[in-house]
Amino acid sequence: MKIEVITLFPELVEQVTRHGMPRIAVEGGQLSLSTRNPRDYSTNKWRRVDDRPYGGGPGMVMEAEPLAAAIAEAKATVGPAKVVYLSPQGSRFDQQWAQRLSAEPGLVLLCGRYEGLDERLVQQEVDLELSLGDFVLSGGELAAMAMLDAIARLLPGVLGHEQSAVSDSFTDGVLDHPHWTRPEMWRDAGVPEVLMSGDHAKIARWRRQQALGQTWLKRPELLDGLELDDDSRALLREFIARQR
Repeated sequence: MKIEVITLFPELVEQVTRHGMPRIAVEGGQLSLSTRNPRDYSTNKWRRVDDRPYGGGPGMVMEAEPLAAAIAEAKATVGPAKVVYLSPQGSRFDQQWAQRLSAEPGLVLLCGRYEGLDERLVQQEVDLELSLGDFVLSGGELAAMAMLDAIARLLPGVLGHEQSAVSDSFTDGVLDHPHWTRPEMWRDAGVPEVLMSGDHAKIARWRRQQALGQTWLKRPELLDGLELDDDSRALLREFIARQR
């Protein structure tokens, strides 16, 4: 997969491929990341890419032309690719978006700054607007880095175990079940007996119940949009009954 990030701070975004799953994806050839600075497409001697907004008001707005030129060259490099604008006005990025985007052959991620982009550029060049949540960052770089990490770990062969991504939180709409590791006793707290039983069918059923239960405890709104089968509903009812 090829991803190019258009940003005023390429050195910041490039850090994401030096650590963790993005580094493994790049080293393994599953991900190719490049950056492009819109200042390189500015037509003034100051390499300025922003100007005051029409109608007045605070701040500056990023100009359309340098960004359009950068997008054109990015597409020439990456090939067929959606242009994704990291914007607080976008749809909320979640695990389902990460899965969808990881199936794309290429992406161009567009990082805004200042008060945002000239709306004409958004309307004519942007395919998709995505946001990390209902808050404002200084620019799209941190959002792009988070998106890159979420996508990289879903690319085939990046994670050490093929089932790791399948069992992640949000993959099937609920949170992940709790985990334990050695030692068996820590601060007088032990490991649930079922995990020591060796009965894999029983463990799988218990973990499903714990995943549903943790979602009910921590993010109950996630359950509102789920269609649970009869077995899952029974497991959840049993979990809830034990909490009362």
